[in-house]
Amino acid sequence: MPDAAALAYLEIRRAREADVPIIVSLIQELADYEKALPGAVPVTETGLREALFGSTPAAEVLLVCMRAEVAGYAIFFHNFSSWRGRRGIFLEDLFVRPEMRRRGVGRALLAELARIALVRNCARIEWLVVDWNQPAIDFYRSLGAVPLEEWTTFRIGGAALEALAQS
Repeated sequence: MPDAAALAYLEIRRAREADVPIIVSLIQELADYEKALPGAVPVTETGLREALFGSTPAAEVLLVCMRAEVAGYAIFFHNFSSWRGRRGIFLEDLFVRPEMRRRGVGRALLAELARIALVRNCARIEWLVVDWNQPAIDFYRSLGAVPLEEWTTFRIGGAALEALAQS
C-alpha cells in the first residue's frame, strides 16, 4: 500500500547532465541487486553522458526523489510496433533503492512513465524482468501488466556480434 506521507515528499523529474554520476551509481546498485558478476557492468560516466546527453540521445532517464534524496530511476527509450503502426516505450531499467520500497515510489515512477507514453501517443510500455524476482513480478501484475510468455528474448553481442557483422 502506498505510504501517503512519503508520497507527499516525492518528486519525479527528468535527469540532467549533472545527474550522470548518481545514475551510474544507481545502475551499479541495480546490477548488485540482480547479482551481476563483477565487471559485468562496464558503464562509465563519460559513456553514459554521451549516450544520454550527446548529439543523438539514445534514452531518457527519470529520477524519483524523496525529500531531495534520490530514491530510484527509470531509463527508457522508444521502440516501434509495426502491427500497431505506433511507437512504444521500452523500459530498460526500473530501480527503487531497497530502503525506499513499498512506499508507492515504484508505482509513482511507472505512472509518470504511463503519462509520458499517453502524451506521446505510444501504444504500450514493455520491459523485461528476471524470472527469480517474484516481488517485482507480483508488483507488475498488480498494476495490470501481463507477461508475454509466448515470446523468447534473444541477444547477440560481443564476439558473436562481431562475427555476424563480418559474414
